[in-house]
Amino acid sequence: MEIVAVDIGGTHARFAIAEVEDGHVLTLGEPTTLKTAEHASLQTAWQAFGAKIGRDLPNAASIAVASPITGDVIRLTNNPWVIRPSLIPERLGADTWTIVNDFGAIGHSVAQLPAEHFEHLCGPDIPLPSQGVTTVCGPGTGLGVAQVLKIDGRYHVLSTEGGHIDYAPLDGIEDAVVKRLRRTFTRVSAERICAGPGIVGLYETLAELEGRAVPSRDDKTIWTEALNGTDSIALAALDRFCLALGAVSGDLALAHGAKAVVIAGGLGLRIKDKLIRSGFDQRFVAKGRFQSLMASIPVKLITHPQPGLFGAAAAFAQEHQSNQRNNASSQGDRP
Repeated sequence: MEIVAVDIGGTHARFAIAEVEDGHVLTLGEPTTLKTAEHASLQTAWQAFGAKIGRDLPNAASIAVASPITGDVIRLTNNPWVIRPSLIPERLGADTWTIVNDFGAIGHSVAQLPAEHFEHLCGPDIPLPSQGVTTVCGPGTGLGVAQVLKIDGRYHVLSTEGGHIDYAPLDGIEDAVVKRLRRTFTRVSAERICAGPGIVGLYETLAELEGRAVPSRDDKTIWTEALNGTDSIALAALDRFCLALGAVSGDLALAHGAKAVVIAGGLGLRIKDKLIRSGFDQRFVAKGRFQSLMASIPVKLITHPQPGLFGAAAAFAQEHQSNQRNNASSQGDRP
């Protein structure tokens, strides 16, 4: 069965034709990336995708959105589009659809992708567990968190807002970071530090501690300077970011009772080499009496180029697998 898989973020909307069967993704076609600012709505972007690939689109869709999925009006966090599920048949011509949180989609990717799409970061170098919970954590524009629960050959994905837990500083520098951020935010969540924009607060705090003038730079500039090694304070901020991400992902694993952790998101891929060498692993396991337990948890990085699109397709496959079987059966009965 063919479907249109869609992954909508704040800046880009990605589309691809996927083939699904019996609860799984068989193929994911070449993705098309459109800028959300250049399209008035999901409907116009959908039409632009069809025009770009030069074919009629399937009448089934799976849409991953960077927003909680509640009610019949879905407002994206960093995107002016509004999605009304009840209007999908009329606006998109899709009579079967799935709408899933963007990090719920990543959870489906973690559940269905083969082992070659994961790279070992720390802990024992063993496969993801076939039973129990895997925590999925992804720094991007925000800090996405989900759980994948596997039981007796089946899996369930639980989307969460775990990125908004309180951030717990672990040393004097992190105390200073939280103190500075409280000037702007009454409550400092993990996302204020362990997401792409969080490097600004880290950078400004480190500059202030060194008695340097605090320049006004956006997060994209600081990330570029950090990854290029052209600014020593930016590089130190990146190191601090990796330490904080290790601590937070370890906290989430403890809270979830996880047997494994997967780091996801485009930013995770960008800083892969830094994570391995940064002290991420020491912070991940530094949980006092539970240090030996934490050391037994494998931590991996998802490396699939389009986990959101793949996961959207996988979410549809799981939700509609009984319909897929019925459709395949009826087609097989045709003369």
